[in-house]
Amino acid sequence: MSLIGQIWLKLLVVVVLSFVGGVAIHTDAMRDTLQTQLQLKNADNATALAQVLSQLKGDAALMELALAAQFDTGYYRRIRLVGADGAPRLVREAPPQAQTAPAWLERALPIAAAPGVAQVSDGWHALGRVEVESHDAYAYAELWRALKRGAAAMLLLGLLAALAGALIVRRIRAPLDLAVAQAHSLERGEYVTVAEPSTPELRRLVRAMNSMVARLKQVFEGQAKQLEALRRQANGDALTGLSNRAHFMGRLDAALHREDGSADGGLVLLRILDLAELNRAIGHDSADRMITTIAQALEAYTARVDGCFVGRLNGSDFAMCLPVGGLAEETARAVTTALQALLPAFGKQAAVAAGAVEVARGTPLAALMAQADLALARAEAQGAFAVETVGEGGQSLASLGEGGWRRRLHEALAAGRVALVEYPVRDAAGQVLHLECPLRVQLDPEGEPEPAARWLPLAARARLTAALDERALSLALGAIALDGRPRAVNLAAASLADGGFVARLRAQLLQAPQAARQLWLELPEAAAAERFELLRELGRQLRPLGARIGLEHAGERIGRVERLFELGLDYVKLDVSITRGVGRDAQRAGFVTGVAAMLHSLSAQVIAEGVAQADDAAALWRCGVDAQTGPWISAQGG
Repeated sequence: MSLIGQIWLKLLVVVVLSFVGGVAIHTDAMRDTLQTQLQLKNADNATALAQVLSQLKGDAALMELALAAQFDTGYYRRIRLVGADGAPRLVREAPPQAQTAPAWLERALPIAAAPGVAQVSDGWHALGRVEVESHDAYAYAELWRALKRGAAAMLLLGLLAALAGALIVRRIRAPLDLAVAQAHSLERGEYVTVAEPSTPELRRLVRAMNSMVARLKQVFEGQAKQLEALRRQANGDALTGLSNRAHFMGRLDAALHREDGSADGGLVLLRILDLAELNRAIGHDSADRMITTIAQALEAYTARVDGCFVGRLNGSDFAMCLPVGGLAEETARAVTTALQALLPAFGKQAAVAAGAVEVARGTPLAALMAQADLALARAEAQGAFAVETVGEGGQSLASLGEGGWRRRLHEALAAGRVALVEYPVRDAAGQVLHLECPLRVQLDPEGEPEPAARWLPLAARARLTAALDERALSLALGAIALDGRPRAVNLAAASLADGGFVARLRAQLLQAPQAARQLWLELPEAAAAERFELLRELGRQLRPLGARIGLEHAGERIGRVERLFELGLDYVKLDVSITRGVGRDAQRAGFVTGVAAMLHSLSAQVIAEGVAQADDAAALWRCGVDAQTGPWISAQGG
């Protein structure tokens, strides 16, 4: 039995014993009082009647009349005149009275009042004695009324005591419940502190729990710092801190093939001209400072453009990936113009050239880099601060305009031209952990269903992501209800900004409670950094219904999300740019191992995305991931 249950049981026993004891003592005292009063009444009435009879000088007729008159005016059971010789002379006796009190009361609490006895005499001559015995029915009736009044009073006091006990128990239970909730949050990987209660014993308990949480936070923060150091070591360029070639190429490849990436974009390659000669002319240290200045200029641009990332491919080459099409040449010219004002400070020879190419989703990475290298070679041939553009991007549906996009998306939703595709996520035993289900929308009634990369960016601008996410959730719940297989649905970070979005999701889950327990909901890593409170509220609302909440495309910022431990994530999917090539890169494997260890300390499952090679899959299992997804995983089993 729980501590609170024991307290309630003890409180109940005390109240019941107090009730029974109080009623019993009160009733017994009342019985004694009534018995004494009845006995005194008998004695007083007998004395008074004896005085009257003594004045009649033994006249039998008058004595009979006096005795009858007394009997008729009193509440008597029997009045008897006994002669001096002990023989009864006059007797008046009433029939038994109907009892208003229950019979068991008379048996349990008998009132035995002795009859009143007084001597009757004529002067010094004894005539006999008179015996008076009153009815006890009224005494039992009064005792019954007193018993009910006492029981009611004690019951009221018991209820007041129970209420006071409930308030006391509530005061005790509140900090206990907080401590239990805190323990459960630790079990889920959430590190929360609670206010210390006023009760000394509970204060010590809560203080110990808070101290443990503080220590766990310190451990997590230490892990996050180590993880960030590992990330920089594995993925960063030692001099500039930008992504190294392997990491940049991984991110670029992921952007080209991601379901929810951009439909088109741009790639800019930047080269420092004659770096070897420049090193000899201005010195190695000055060249390093120049390279750092170029990196800072590129990073400043990426900070202003969401989804833009930059890397250092080798000693002299930099690359920048743009998330929007049609801006590659413009961006390249803006960057070279800015550097044209900065680089002469390091020497007259300091110069760069840039090549730009438009990017269409699905373009092979090798073909894209070949185009970019061609553009860079042409710019380098032209000389300092030249820019060249090669190729054309894919035809974007952005030409429809926001109104056209909104109309097509509304039409697709209204006509039901939306569907989920399914990719398995498998654990180390080969079992399907869940089916990853991105949404496809058939924008053109005669066309093919389009991946999110084609419509998500403009859907976010048109504020239609919430409606699309709700439809995806509805489709997933329906599919789960049919076959019982768990499914993961992608939610857009922009949907969290819709004030009623979470409430509508909760309503859907409440209508399908069984399917809700097989549902996995995932948002991009950026949601944890940019919409922390909204993401935490999503978890608070939907996790009690059985849904799992996680992050996808994670790894770049996972160690830098403040208070990540408060989200209580159920799982995290590591981005393909993190997992790609892990089988051939020990530093990258060490970073993935650190990420997995940190997330496991938060009780979150770790899933690797985009696994395409067998050696990467084997290395990822060794790194401690719990499950994997990607082309190679999909090809394994049914």
